[in-house]
Order: sequence, then structure tokens, then C-alpha cells
Amino acid sequence: MRRKAGPAAGVLDVGSFSARLVVLEPGGTPLEPALSHQTRLRLDRELDDDCRLSPRGIAAISAAVARGVAVAEEHGVRDVFPLATSSIRDAANAGEVVRRVRRDTGVELQFLSGRREAELTYVGARRWYGASAGPLLVLDIGGGTVELSAGRGSQAEFARSLPLGARSVTRDWLPAEPPVRTKKVRALREHVLEEVAGALGDATEHLADHRVVGCSKVLRQLARLAGDRPGRDRELHLEDLRVWIPRLAAMPSAKRAELPGISRQRAQQALGGAVVAEALLTIAGGRMAICPWSTRDGLLLTLLDALVTTPDSTGSRPAA
Repeated sequence: MRRKAGPAAGVLDVGSFSARLVVLEPGGTPLEPALSHQTRLRLDRELDDDCRLSPRGIAAISAAVARGVAVAEEHGVRDVFPLATSSIRDAANAGEVVRRVRRDTGVELQFLSGRREAELTYVGARRWYGASAGPLLVLDIGGGTVELSAGRGSQAEFARSLPLGARSVTRDWLPAEPPVRTKKVRALREHVLEEVAGALGDATEHLADHRVVGCSKVLRQLARLAGDRPGRDRELHLEDLRVWIPRLAAMPSAKRAELPGISRQRAQQALGGAVVAEALLTIAGGRMAICPWSTRDGLLLTLLDALVTTPDSTGSRPAA
């Protein structure tokens, strides 16, 4: 990879399963980044019952950040936005993590509010589909949270974040291994329906004409599992997903990981993610298109826009 000579927007996205560096140059898109580097993490294994990250997990985060920043510097990228996602933000000892990383690397991990994450996910989806797609309702199931956003233009007019991520609901509502009783699944579904309906409130009727878009690895994997047939591989349908929920409930994680689309890392939380997705689809009309761009891409594009429109000779990072 060549050394970057001009301005570039970079994000180091530190999540539960990886710390991924992505860099865009003016005119570029997340489809073809100027630079990409990934360090594997398994923070899901490093959380204790009190939602505290272990010393080993904190050390892994620090090492991954150091490596990501080093790779950026090797290629002439002066400034990178160090985004810490909900796997760190929601940890009981998040402050300890930030201090350790700052001490070891000089990097101050940055947290975005759930609302801002929802807004940036909308930006990513809008830029993927373009203005001709019409109004969008964008749904993102992460590990810790679910983001809901909607709008008719380039920016979201509605944005909400709820603590209903696949990892969170699995931990709080479902047993670690099957059998998962039907009443457990039903209770989680009813909880998600109530929370989402409350968050949408009076906006539900207004959103009826919006195209529903899903942006997350959770939803992409579920679409691969439940909709991988001609004409359906980029969509997730409610009736297909409902067929799979009882099957997932009956399978141990090792068997889930053998299914098409379900990665080994996310196998344990696959059922929780599917129940949340089923509830979202129930409210949103039964079908969603799957978008490959999400929060990180929206952030990258926003940072790149700021560089292009207001170049800063000091090299300081534009506001996210």
C-alpha cells in the first residue's frame, strides 16, 4: 500500500470482535478504502457477570489500538478517529479501559452516543442507496444496542437507540445453551416489541411509507441464513425468519456456527439477534433490504466530507 500524501479520513473501529482501521481519501468510498487493517478481538469472552472487562481483555484492546495507529502512521495517515463501540462503552469499567489505552498508546478512545450512532448509520444507508431511494427507515442491531433512524434527505430526521443488542438480550433474557423454552423467546419478543413501539411512538404511522433498510452484521448474517435463495439474498423477510427462530432455540452454539451465514463468534447470540430482528420486522412491515454500510461508514463519510469542504492545515480531526 502506498504512503498517503494528502488528506485522509480514518476510523479505528474497536468492537467486540475486532479493531478495524479503515482510511478513505477524497473521492473514495468504503467499498474501496485506501487502507484497511484488522486486529482480532474476543471481548465477548472477557466480560464477567458484572459486565466488567477482564485485565486480559483491556490489554488486548490496548494492543489492538497501538497496532492500528502504528499501521496508520506507517502509511502517512496523521489522524484517526478511535471509535470505541458499545462493547467498551457499556462495560462497567469503561473508564479504566480508556485510561489504560491512553497510558499505553497516547490515544483517547472516543464514544458516540446511541443517538449519534443512529444518525451516522442513516448517513451510511442514505449514501449507499442515494436520494432516489426515497424515505428510509434504517434499523441496526449491534451487540449492545439497536439503532433506529429515519429521514427523507441526507440527514436523519428521527434517531433513537435502545439497549436491545444481540449480545445484551442474550445475556439478560436467554440461557447460554439450549433448550431455550418458547416462553423465554416469547417474553423477549414482547419486551422488544414494547420498547420499539414506545421509541417510535407517534412516528409509526408517519414511517409507513419508508423503505426499510437493515444495517449490521447481525442482520446480514440472518439474511444469509433465512433468505439465501434467488432474489432474496439481499433481503430479510419476516416469514422466513420466523421459521428459523425455533430451530435456533433448539441448537447449541456449535451447531448454529455450522449454519450458512452464522459466524462462530456470533453463534451464541444468533437467537437473541433473530428475536430482536423478528420484532423489528413485525413493526416495520415484514421485509427489509440489507445495506452493507453502517455506523463506521457513515462516520468515515462524514469525516471525509468535512475534510473536503473545510480543509484544515493543522491536521486536526473534524468533529464527528
